[in-house]
Amino acid sequence: MRSMTIGKLAKLAEVGVDTVRYYERQGLLPQVRRADSGYRLYSQHDVDRLSFIRRAKTLGFSLQDIAELLELNAPTGERAEVKRLSELRLASIELKIRELTAIRDALAVLVDSCSGRGSIDGCPIIEGVLAQALHHEREK
Repeated sequence: MRSMTIGKLAKLAEVGVDTVRYYERQGLLPQVRRADSGYRLYSQHDVDRLSFIRRAKTLGFSLQDIAELLELNAPTGERAEVKRLSELRLASIELKIRELTAIRDALAVLVDSCSGRGSIDGCPIIEGVLAQALHHEREK
């Protein structure tokens, strides 16, 4: 198995060197052997694992979720658990989409109600934001 330095690993996995070090500190990447010079030596397995972590991050999995996915990716792992984690993540994304859609719709109403001309006095966007802030404060 060919060894590589942290810089080469980071380049192949398309992440920064600091990201590699961070994932090592978080326990997502195992401790690797060191050369006599003290440099860490990584393998293709480490590239694959780091690429998996990066792809899971782009799907919105938390580092805790990713650690669990990596653990489940062992011969004794359960597919049902992987699906359960993924369903939870999907539900979270769908909720976020609904929240963002509501925000977009509310902002679109405010933008449509503003002519973009004249003084700031009576600006429907400013008044709408202030009204929302007051409503939010009253709910607390």
